[in-house]
Amino acid sequence: MTRHAQIMIIIFLAIVLIYIINMIRKRQLELKYVLTWLTCVIALMVVTCFPSLMGGMARILGIQSPVNMIFFLGFIFSLMIIFSLTVALSRVSAKVRRIAQELALEREKKESSDSLKAETEEIDELTIE
Repeated sequence: MTRHAQIMIIIFLAIVLIYIINMIRKRQLELKYVLTWLTCVIALMVVTCFPSLMGGMARILGIQSPVNMIFFLGFIFSLMIIFSLTVALSRVSAKVRRIAQELALEREKKESSDSLKAETEEIDELTIE
């Protein structure tokens, strides 16, 4: 990789990192959902600054080419993102279910209270007559 390409990649990754941190700061993203992205950006910066690391990691894992190592890491990263989104979706789904159940109970309580009030008024009217 040429120096020019390394500098361009590092500048791009720095912009992405600043953008992500700014979104966290503005509370548009929660830190717990962004940790995977932050880890990826930092890892890419390290690999860009030290390209020989990718070749060393590929040799250690028995992968023939550093390019194949990049594809492997992309696959692993995709799995991490899918898993974290699945966990987040499961949590939100459980919260929505719980809130819907609480709302149904509150509505039922209100309706039974309203019907009891109507019956009481009806009995009061009958006793007055």
